[in-house]
This record gives sequence, C-alpha cells and structure tokens, in this order.
Amino acid sequence: MATSDLETQLTELQKQSQQAIAAVTSLDDLEQLRVNYLGKKGELSQILKGMGRLDASDRPRIGAVANEVKDLVQAALDKKKSNLQSAQIQAQLESETLDVTMPGIYLPQGRIHPINAMMDKALDVFVGLGYTVADGPEMETDYYNFEALNTPPDHPARDMQDTFYLPDGNLLRTHTSSVQIRYMEENDPPIRIIAPGRCYRRDTEDATHAAVFHQIEILAIDEGLTFTDLKGTIKIFLEEMFGAVPIRFRASYFPFTEPSAEVDVEWNGRWLEVLGCGMVDPNVLKAVGYDPEIYSGFAAGFGVERFAMVLHQIDDIRRLYTSDLRFLKQF
Repeated sequence: MATSDLETQLTELQKQSQQAIAAVTSLDDLEQLRVNYLGKKGELSQILKGMGRLDASDRPRIGAVANEVKDLVQAALDKKKSNLQSAQIQAQLESETLDVTMPGIYLPQGRIHPINAMMDKALDVFVGLGYTVADGPEMETDYYNFEALNTPPDHPARDMQDTFYLPDGNLLRTHTSSVQIRYMEENDPPIRIIAPGRCYRRDTEDATHAAVFHQIEILAIDEGLTFTDLKGTIKIFLEEMFGAVPIRFRASYFPFTEPSAEVDVEWNGRWLEVLGCGMVDPNVLKAVGYDPEIYSGFAAGFGVERFAMVLHQIDDIRRLYTSDLRFLKQF
C-alpha cells in the first residue's frame, strides 16, 4: 500500500470526524462517535492496520500523521462533550428555576374550630392548676353512667337526662362523670382530673340544645377539701375564661354531689348560668372504695358549646356543626 493512500485516508478521517462531531446533539451519540473513530475496532485502527505493508522508512512519518489525527479528533470530542454537558446543565437550571417574583398559589389558612379552641383553653387553665386530663369510652354501662354516681334504677334524677339506650343494654354516656368513676377505681387519692369529651342526650335540637354535645368535668379528691376550695377553683377558672366578672353560686341539686350549686356570671348586664358543681356525695366515694370519713372532694362540669356561644356571641348552637366556612372563618 502506498504511503499517499494512508495519508489520504487519515486526512479524510479527520475531515469526516470533525463534521460528525460538530453535528452531534447528545452525549450518548457523541460517545458512539468516539467508539466509531477511536475505539479498538474504530476507523483509525482499521487504517493503521495498513502500516504493516509500508517500508520501514515510511512508518515513522505515517505514525506521526496518525497521532496528529487522533489528537485532533480527541480534542474535538472533548470540546464537544464539554459544550454538551454545559448545555445540559443550563437546560436543567432553566427548567428548575423558581421565579420568586411570581405570585404564589393561595391556600386558605386553617383555623381551630371554636369548640376545640374552647376545650383547649379550659384544659390549659386546669392543667396549669395541676389537673391531669382523663378520658373514657363514649359507650357506657348503666353502672358507670348512673348507678355508681348515686343514681339507682328507680331514682327520679334519671328523668333529668333523656338517654340513648343501645340494644345490648349499654348506653351513650350522658355526661363525662362516668370518666371520674373509672379513674377513681384505678387510682388512689389524692387525685385531680379534668375529663373532656363528647356526650349524648335525646334532646330536641333547637338554637340552644343538641343531641350531641361536648362537656368538660373536673374532679378533686383529697383529705380536707371543702366547698371553699371548690369556690376558689371555680372563681379562678371563670376569671380566666370571662375576665373579672361578678360570680354567684345558687343552691341546686345533682344526685352525685351534696351540697350542689349552679354558678352564674354577670354577662352583658344579666346573670347567665355557666356550670354546675358541688361536693362529691359520700355514696359516690363509697362506690369506688374511698372512705368518706377520710376523703372529701368536689366536682364541676360545663357544656363547651355554651361557653363558645357566650364568648363568641353565637346565636344558634347548630352553627357550630354545619361546617360553613363563612362562619368558621370568623374565628
């Protein structure tokens, strides 16, 4: 093979490679070109196989030309690879760029429901006074809901609460007082608990009554507790909820407390009933195994919805359950 033929092939290889490299648009295609031109079985290797048929004096010159062509092709590959990588990075940056001047997508801010907010506020007050939050089942037995609370089957006080009875003989609790009995059965005095939760009564729904409502009750049992301790606790709580308002206690009746009282606050120029309370009846203490000669206690309870309606000036309790965003956005 003539020396001129190899030189012509090498020159043509350089020309073709430069054109192909300039036209390539992806890194994968560029790598394929490198293999085609400079790989072990590439075009350059195929051309150099003809050097074996050259005279020994011509081989150094053809080898120098081949090395020059290889360097030029490799340099073109490296430059193109760098350009493609830079373009790829720039395209990625442009696709991921965040324009901080663009207006964001509006998502309305969530708000705590007034019932939950009222429960949280009350819990904060009593937890701050050293009370423990207690919980219990909403489906109760007659024993925990009535009998252990000094309300036997023939007691007239059962007529005060129209109850949802279930086919199995159980019922939906009418108050969270049942939580107090369960807690006292499992814990020894002294105890101070607050029991929030959902309750159920067969009330006719109107602006101030609901069949499903929320109640919070407190219970304190210790040696030497008196009605004065109860009054002081209630006064602190109501001042936290309503501010410095006049408070009065009126004699009342509950089967599980004796003496019992209802508590009013002066609100917007008139007396408003807000909760019931009293000293724990000795029969209730006996039912859970406490000695009423040693221990005494007090309890109080109130409706969460009633507090929410008073403090937020809500005219209808049913508004609290409609999930109307126009209403809830006010809180």
